[in-house]
Amino acid sequence: MVQRGDLLDVLVETTGLEGKSIARYEGMVFFVEGAVPGDRLKVQVLRTKKKHAEAKIVEILAPSSRRTVPKCSHFGVCGGCSWQHAEYSLQCEQKENHVREALEHIGGIHGVPILPILTVENPFFYRNKLEFSFGDKRWLTYEEAERGVDATVPLALGFHAPQRYDKIISIDQCHLQSEVSNRILSFIRAYALANNLPPYSLDAETGYLRNLVVREGKNTGDSMVNIVTFDDRPDVMRNLTAALLAEIPDTTTVINNVNTRKSNIAVGDFEKIYHGDGTIRDMIGNRTFHISANSFFQTNTRQAERLYQVTKEFAAITPDDLVYDLYCGTGTISIFIADSVRKVIGIDIVESSIANAKANAALNNCLNCEFIAGDLKDLLTKDRGWMNSNYPPDALIIDPPRSGMHPKAIEELGRMKIARIVYVSCNPATLARDAKMLLPFGYQIEKVQPVDMFPHTNHVESVAQLRLIS
Repeated sequence: MVQRGDLLDVLVETTGLEGKSIARYEGMVFFVEGAVPGDRLKVQVLRTKKKHAEAKIVEILAPSSRRTVPKCSHFGVCGGCSWQHAEYSLQCEQKENHVREALEHIGGIHGVPILPILTVENPFFYRNKLEFSFGDKRWLTYEEAERGVDATVPLALGFHAPQRYDKIISIDQCHLQSEVSNRILSFIRAYALANNLPPYSLDAETGYLRNLVVREGKNTGDSMVNIVTFDDRPDVMRNLTAALLAEIPDTTTVINNVNTRKSNIAVGDFEKIYHGDGTIRDMIGNRTFHISANSFFQTNTRQAERLYQVTKEFAAITPDDLVYDLYCGTGTISIFIADSVRKVIGIDIVESSIANAKANAALNNCLNCEFIAGDLKDLLTKDRGWMNSNYPPDALIIDPPRSGMHPKAIEELGRMKIARIVYVSCNPATLARDAKMLLPFGYQIEKVQPVDMFPHTNHVESVAQLRLIS
């Protein structure tokens, strides 16, 4: 019987949906953080449950041939790129398997063709948005903690330590966004320290600096610097902006979001613009989008175009089609397909997203796009007036949040018997669950296309094509 504290010799076989690697010992499944399939390890058991156990690596006895040296010096401490120690090709193989396993084990759906995952050309510097946090306590290394080093500092800027709201991993360089982003990060930290600008303390509810958010237009070169603060200090922001523009003159816009609440989110109660017009531009395909500080936009711009192209192909749309785009966000999919259909109706519960969608449609002269703000469940079951002259749709595109769809919404959509459904998913588990609920209404999954939007993480996007067959 395996018990907590036991030391075991195990061979890592694969990875699970949440990114931890899986090994087996005497028939029991072990989840091991930081392992790579093919590793032979000495592990220590942390906790045991009925059907599985968790363990940590004590020693790598024989490394996997597909283990690599992480590029980032913060790997293993920062939780952002937890797969950077595995070959990129292995990461993609595992993501394909996650989609297949979710459909089989969660959805009970077997034999669905899973197309080869769409990989990225460069798995670094792909993000168009990064959010850094300020704090007055930095995360200590194990050696520093052993020496009793005080974690309290005048200012730390970087990412929150995994599962810690109060400790900041001070980041010198991140390989996810761009070199310009790293220059901005370094400059803002140096400026704050030189000018004694205090970080906000969540415990004491005092201080000033809360977050630094950098957004970039990957296809335009635009850049946005958004400083989130606890209170409004116009003189401070004017001086900071002038210094930033002197150092990095190509900065497109500078914004101050003021968040006076205790909640530690990088969205303000109000925002003030100190340079530019408060937006940047980016392009997906031949469409241009204006992006504000708090609006949603796909984080990997270049892969988003491939994701949307697959969505368009799977929907098999024609010039005469009416398409519903559910959970449309800022309308990027609607606008991307608009020139290929008769009309698109986008629906989202977030009113600010709908406002952005309407503005982006006008910017691209998409006169056949209509956007509606509201709860999808209610719009399908109670508030159906919008359907009077817009029913039935020829195709349905669904791009829900990670939690998936509300069961009542799925049930109502199933009853509508729409011939073609494309489900865009950022979570294989909820894709499998929701697809399973649609099958009794006469649908079949024709194929699924995984898309790697977030290299070096366990996250995978996928597009499923469903057709009504009965």
